[in-house]
Amino acid sequence: MLRDVVSALPRSILVVGGGGREHALVRALLASPAMPRIVCAPGNAGIAQDVTCVPVAADDIASLVVLVQREKIEFVVVGPEVPLSLGLVDALEKIGVPAYGPTADGARLEASKIFTKQLLLKNKIPTAPAGFFREVEPAIAYLRSRGAPIVIKADGLAAGKGVVVALTFAEAEGAVRDMLAGGKFGAASAQILIEDCLVGEETSLLVVVSGRDYVILPTSQDHKRIGDRDTGPNTGGMGTYSPADVVTPALLARIDREIVRPSVDAIAAEGIAFRGTLFIGIMLTAEGPSVLEYNTRFGDPETQVVLPRLTTDVLALLWAAARGELAGFQLAVKPDSALCVVIAAQGYPDNYAKGDPIRFPKILPDGVTVFHAGTAQNSSGQVVTAGGRVLGVTALAPTLRAAADRAYTACDQIECVSKYFRRDIGARQLNRA
Repeated sequence: MLRDVVSALPRSILVVGGGGREHALVRALLASPAMPRIVCAPGNAGIAQDVTCVPVAADDIASLVVLVQREKIEFVVVGPEVPLSLGLVDALEKIGVPAYGPTADGARLEASKIFTKQLLLKNKIPTAPAGFFREVEPAIAYLRSRGAPIVIKADGLAAGKGVVVALTFAEAEGAVRDMLAGGKFGAASAQILIEDCLVGEETSLLVVVSGRDYVILPTSQDHKRIGDRDTGPNTGGMGTYSPADVVTPALLARIDREIVRPSVDAIAAEGIAFRGTLFIGIMLTAEGPSVLEYNTRFGDPETQVVLPRLTTDVLALLWAAARGELAGFQLAVKPDSALCVVIAAQGYPDNYAKGDPIRFPKILPDGVTVFHAGTAQNSSGQVVTAGGRVLGVTALAPTLRAAADRAYTACDQIECVSKYFRRDIGARQLNRA
């Protein structure tokens, strides 16, 4: 039976993207019993140590289609949001190549925060009250009526940086003017969403969706702020851990009942044949769980802790979702805890240096994997920094405390002059325990 399942899986795969999420996907797919041949575009210095990387940009849809045809790729796994919003999956459908990820209409759930908020409100899925604006003065008037703290979001894609949690009216007004008048995020902030600031703990839920069928992956909790104790500006994510014990089995059942199932049904009711990852950012408020956002791809760095905890064949899971065969799929999860610390370049999320050499220890602590994110190889063959978030140091261990100890030991052993990382990933759960 297992042999039959494995033989039905694709043997040549393209992973699109070049960050830590894609490195985690590549590692998970390589572990499949199907032993697929994997190509990554564009990849990074770490991914290139595992599989063949081809220098085709993730947003170059036409060249990616040519690459798929040239390499006789049977299955494409799309990592980042931009190629999804640009219609890569639509283009692959036209040449008959299955892909994991939504078509452009499904990608709107991430590409437009206003579209998502309107869908949530229309379907009475728990979320914060909000207003939508194109002009500065009506937005400022709305701010006055709501007060601070308040959240200002650019409508479009802004690489995880288009959200400002304003603690004062002055900060909120500045964010509104920066986005609408100053064009801080270009076309992405031509429209903005202003919503009430929800208070509580955040959790991230990754849901593999295929039409109206879905599988909820293990819970995790991300750390968005740049500094310890959740201080400073928001980033794409400075670390995460799994499982998030704050999401008890009873609470997860409630989230499934009040948020996941209604979300999947609402998306399908819009006529969207969604096949891919629905990432649901959730605030656990005193009144109950409430949706912060949808993303339409695996989270980064959540993927780096969720996938290593699966004993399920990830290729089989994604293939089933892409082909509409997810009904009845059973997920198997390791009991271990996983914790990921993101090593960033000093100055991220604003200005930071590139090209700094990175030196890795010869032997990593047990259970530690280093996923590359913003790395490249220079002319001397050295691995160097090439982005704001550089590495994701992930540890698996029987307890979260042990995972944290292993991850931070490895972080201290990695040498780079511009190295920066938070020292408190997982601290909230560890202190609660």
